[in-house]
Amino acid sequence: MKQSLFYILAAIGLLLGSCSKNNFSSKPAYQFKSSDGKPDYSDLHYWAAHPWKWDPSDSVPKPLRKNFIKDSVADVFFVHPTSLTSKKNTNSNASIDDAAINSKTDYSAILYQASTFNEQCRIFAPRYRQAHYNNYFTTDTASANQAFELAYEDVKNAFEIYLKYYNNGRPIIIASHSQGTTHAARLLKEYFEGKPLKNKLVCAYIIGMPIPEHYFTTLQPCKDSLSTGCFVTWRSFEKGFEGSEFIKKETFKAVVTNPLLWSNDTIFAPAKLNTGGVLKNFNIVKPAVVDAMVYKNILWTSKPKFFGSFLLKKKDYHIADINFFYTNIRENVKTRIAMFWKQ
Repeated sequence: MKQSLFYILAAIGLLLGSCSKNNFSSKPAYQFKSSDGKPDYSDLHYWAAHPWKWDPSDSVPKPLRKNFIKDSVADVFFVHPTSLTSKKNTNSNASIDDAAINSKTDYSAILYQASTFNEQCRIFAPRYRQAHYNNYFTTDTASANQAFELAYEDVKNAFEIYLKYYNNGRPIIIASHSQGTTHAARLLKEYFEGKPLKNKLVCAYIIGMPIPEHYFTTLQPCKDSLSTGCFVTWRSFEKGFEGSEFIKKETFKAVVTNPLLWSNDTIFAPAKLNTGGVLKNFNIVKPAVVDAMVYKNILWTSKPKFFGSFLLKKKDYHIADINFFYTNIRENVKTRIAMFWKQ
């Protein structure tokens, strides 16, 4: 597990990097203190992204700015992935007012992932007492479950605040990655399946974690690029790699969406269909960065093309699940919103 963590951290540095030397520093904006250790979602400090303040989710890669038109026809509730990965921090959950962790979250996941959705949507992304990365691999399942339960409690509370004070009947997109998907999938089961809120769901982009085909009762995978009220999901690995040991041991069939075709078919999608990925440099959009093909429980892609890619030995592309397909996702969001309103 230590080796896996090393590779993931190495991939973070190589694939994403930082948009400036200060991205992961404790900036003044993060110097706030919770009186009881819990998030207060009436205070904007406890939102990593919120339409009532500027935050990294408002950023637009330079090549996309010319034709960028800010609109707010739908809302995105984005649940960010794990930022608490440090070996030195042995806490089961992150402190909600930890300045370094909050800065790391904002200038990695919020900048590189949540910004994908910012053209026609207002973005709401709560800070939450995320479970430490190691909780996914510990043998102490009771402790891990407790850590994830605490994290979900925050996500759930934030979503209820969003519904009560901000939604006002607007269409909703649920988006997430990695640990965020652990919580977002549960949120969909509890608040959307068989509930009136299902009628407001444009799409759920729940990425980076396996979603068993029978996890949901009525919520279905999207059949194509035009479907609404459905979900898409995938996990990215280099073509030819069967996945990590825990994936090989999976006994269920997972839903896998090809984000170049927006279907679950196993048809190969060439890189020419990839309109642009955003990797280390946020202001460079690289077309045809990878191809894609559904293979068993995972998504196979070619090795990404970027300067220095020959140094990339990691075959698990988890950290770039969204970044590889940045503009494809961006365009698909607009398409599904348009279809939602037509219906």
